[in-house]
Amino acid sequence: MTLRVGITGYGLAGRYFHAPLLKGVGFDVVAVLTNNEERISHVASDFPEAKTFTDLAQFLDQRLDLVVVASANVVHAEHALAAIAAGIAVVVDKPMGRTLVETQLIIDAGSAAQVPVTTFFNRLWDSDALTLKRVLSEGLLGEVFRIDSRFERFRPVRNINSWRENMSPADGGGILLDLAPHLLSTALDWFGPATLMHSMVRSIRGGADDDIVLTLHHATGVDSYLAGSAIAASPGPRIRLLGANGALVIKDLDPQEALLRSGKFPKNGTWDVPTKTLAYIHRENSVEEIESEPGNYAHFYKAVWAALKGDGQWPITTDQALAVARIIEQARSVSIR
Repeated sequence: MTLRVGITGYGLAGRYFHAPLLKGVGFDVVAVLTNNEERISHVASDFPEAKTFTDLAQFLDQRLDLVVVASANVVHAEHALAAIAAGIAVVVDKPMGRTLVETQLIIDAGSAAQVPVTTFFNRLWDSDALTLKRVLSEGLLGEVFRIDSRFERFRPVRNINSWRENMSPADGGGILLDLAPHLLSTALDWFGPATLMHSMVRSIRGGADDDIVLTLHHATGVDSYLAGSAIAASPGPRIRLLGANGALVIKDLDPQEALLRSGKFPKNGTWDVPTKTLAYIHRENSVEEIESEPGNYAHFYKAVWAALKGDGQWPITTDQALAVARIIEQARSVSIR
């Protein structure tokens, strides 16, 4: 039986992340909510059988099994709450809500209506994240005590047409809401619950915040140094994990985003092109390349499919979503900038 899915929004998140992954896993994309003429034409090209809507109520009235909220952050709650009220399971792109209160509102509404709600922390299925978890499980570094995890790029000129780069935090703009969910969801998954020790959230180019540094102390004893920036002319390695007996270094980003943007997708939930990053173990007098794990975001939607069929758990729990939202809220309130 095919599962019918509708997507709200068809920009970067909707077109280049959710839609191809849904297609690859076997969902039937039947409806898209957008009032942008260019994006309406993209839907017609990508999914000729799908209908486009500008009215939310009409969109929800399409016998949907799942709604994927991939619209701008400013309407995440509106779209998620409407889908919940219609009795339709929901995947909300990160961040689930712009604030902790908004995130809790969505989760409480789902719980009250007994409608499943989850969020898209896709970076848990990056090659680097999966490789790091294997290295931890195998004890290759001895006692681990610190990680540097970063998403950095260099865009010195702010894009005045991008809501992410120009909207206020209240409207959902900025790096803290865009990249911190990735940094935090992975760090919490790797090392468990944590306390925020330091926060720096600032704007270098004007507009929305575009440079952040967060430091966490995990109950397991590990410290996470997390950085996100749109103005880093010399990006650091994606991962540097330090242990008593060595370090794991992964310099480059997982290739899946580039593959999805180029029009490729994981057919039948499996990539037919390489999705590994290069990983190295550094010791006192040696550097050894190790086999890395292949990344696959399709595992998220495989889990969603199974959960909708009653055969498994939702891939991201509401507790995970709340833990990330709670630290983001605190990070903004205590930032030294």
